[in-house]
Amino acid sequence: MTALVLLSVFIVFIQNSRCQISVNQPSAPKSVSPGGSVTFTCTTGSSVGGWMAWYQQRPGETPKLLIHSASTHYGDTPSRFTGSGSGTSFSLTISGVQSEDAGHYYCQQHYNSHTVI
Repeated sequence: MTALVLLSVFIVFIQNSRCQISVNQPSAPKSVSPGGSVTFTCTTGSSVGGWMAWYQQRPGETPKLLIHSASTHYGDTPSRFTGSGSGTSFSLTISGVQSEDAGHYYCQQHYNSHTVI
């Protein structure tokens, strides 16, 4: 039997004291076989330049920053995670998915310094 890795994304809304920037992700769970690849997308209501971050939350754990500034790996983020995009359209691709990649994935704009999730 082929194992499947269940990945999901959520909609995150960001608001600050000066304006509101909506951040939208399709929220349907995705299943992928180990070794496969999967891409998550995220769009914003207005341009955030390249100021997008991606987080992974494994079951029972707190969210972990993977990518910041749209495509820059944070800390020990494995190279199988790739972030891209600018303006209002962004994506996170996981190539060579492993079972440890199961969890929820979030995008967050960090264009404004006063962001709240």
